[in-house]
Order: sequence, then C-alpha cells, then structure tokens
Amino acid sequence: MKKLEQLYEGKAKKVFRTDDPELLIVSYKDDATAFNGLKKGTIVGKGVINNRMSNLLMKRLEASGIPTHFVEELNDRETLVKKVSIVPLEVIIRNIAAGSFSKRYGVEEGVAFDFPTIEFSYKNDALGDPLLNEYHARALRLASADEIETIKRYAFGVNEELKAFWKECGVTLVDFKLEFGRLSDGSIVLADEISPDTCRLWDSKTGEKLDKDRFRRDLGGVEDAYAEIMKRLTTHI
Repeated sequence: MKKLEQLYEGKAKKVFRTDDPELLIVSYKDDATAFNGLKKGTIVGKGVINNRMSNLLMKRLEASGIPTHFVEELNDRETLVKKVSIVPLEVIIRNIAAGSFSKRYGVEEGVAFDFPTIEFSYKNDALGDPLLNEYHARALRLASADEIETIKRYAFGVNEELKAFWKECGVTLVDFKLEFGRLSDGSIVLADEISPDTCRLWDSKTGEKLDKDRFRRDLGGVEDAYAEIMKRLTTHI
C-alpha cells in the first residue's frame, strides 16, 4: 500500500491518502492535548501505545460483531483503515462518575452507576464540543434517527465487551469516548481510536489512574501509566 499526501492533522493523529480511494493511513503522534487544546504537551511513546492498543481492541470488537474501520497495522505508529466520513458526534459511555460528569452534576468522583449512561457532544472545536441530545443531533442533520440508534447499540456493545476485558486485566473501565463513521455505502462503523487518551482506566484494587487524566491533572508518571496499561492489555488479549 503506497502512502501519498497528508490529508489531515489532528491533535493526536495524521491521516494520509493511499493509492486505494477507499483506504487511508493513520499515523499516531506523541502530542498530547487537554481541555479542548488549551493544555498541550508530549507523552513519549504514546503514539506507539495508542496505535497498538486501538488495533488490538478493534480486532476484539470485530470478533464480537461490532464493525470497525480497522484493516491492518502497518508499523509501530501507522495503521491502514477504511475511509469513512466521520459522524460529528462524540459518544461518551460512563459506568462511574468522573471528570466533567462529576463537575456538571455535583456527583462525587468514583460513584458507580446502576447502569451505564450515554452522552453525545457536537464534535466542533470552535464551539467547545457542546453536549447535545438526539433531537439536537437530528435537527442539525448530524445523523439520522436510524444512525443514532445504530450508534447507541454499538456503543453499549463496546462497553460490555471492553468492561469485561479490562476486568480480566485488573482494570476498571470508568468511561470512554467513541467516534463513528460512514463507509461509502452509508453503513456505520466504529472509527478513531480506543486508548488511554480516550478512556478512563483505573486500577481495580488501588484506584490508581492509568490514563490521560495523569496528564490533564499534572499527576506525573504519565508515560509509566500508559506503559502499565499496555502491559496488562498484551498479557490478557
């Protein structure tokens, strides 16, 4: 597969065209951002970990019946993916109160929910990725009613699969963000990444944070946390 010109550069990844119009190459960076890009830094080795982890977990999700954009891992930082049109909705699944949920609703961090919650935000940096509901999403023509139902079904399916897997690793899946895309035939697939950048992952016994919150909150040991979560994943996958 031939890598051609760069099409896009985001906060954590670059995207390149290939000689196949239906396939792209995603390259993972070590750049780290938080608070809608207000905080910036570098997490050494993050790109390698996020690339590998996303690919391993997406293969697992494919096996459980959830379609993804993953095609093939090319090297430490690059992966071949299906070209999609990203649905401009960030989908957040929460199992335990943390982060913005705790601040927004005055719930102590660490309180477990009786059942998982789902939130949508409008994927728009200029607007600060505001929360919206399904009616807003349809009014803005971000997704159809059928697409939203499909996205919800897949998102909760991802939660059940990953929650069980991380439990085997001695890790609690607190919450996570997903993005979905449309293939050329209009079908919805899971896209973007699944990594410590997009998931809150706590040690099941100690509650130690093994994710990007260590960067957001200046807790230190960021690289060590990413390496630890990767070690646990590769031991159990």
